[in-house]
Amino acid sequence: MTTHVSEEIHGKVLEVHLTGRLDRSDYEKFVPSSEEMIKQHGKIRILVEMHDFHGWKAGALWEDVKWNAKHFRDIERLAVVGETNWHHWMTMFCKPFTTATVRYFTPDKIQQARDWLES
Repeated sequence: MTTHVSEEIHGKVLEVHLTGRLDRSDYEKFVPSSEEMIKQHGKIRILVEMHDFHGWKAGALWEDVKWNAKHFRDIERLAVVGETNWHHWMTMFCKPFTTATVRYFTPDKIQQARDWLES
């Protein structure tokens, strides 16, 4: 299974697009730009789009936990866009680990997610 992580930066909105199963090296792509944005803007907003996403390998899950603990208060809004029930469940699961307002959107509502993050 191929993992693909890409990101786009729009002001204080970071879009992260995930495919496959994340491993620790994928965080080397995500962490530097997100931390630079936090330095620049204070609080940022994130859109995570999951397409054919199958979760995290153990090392990646640890990196995710560390990043979330460090930036607990740095995320203002988090939009999760996913195609399966567990992506929706994951939205509910992550709420206690952030002060961000978290919302789930289906793939056909991705523009609504972007609009919500920009508002």
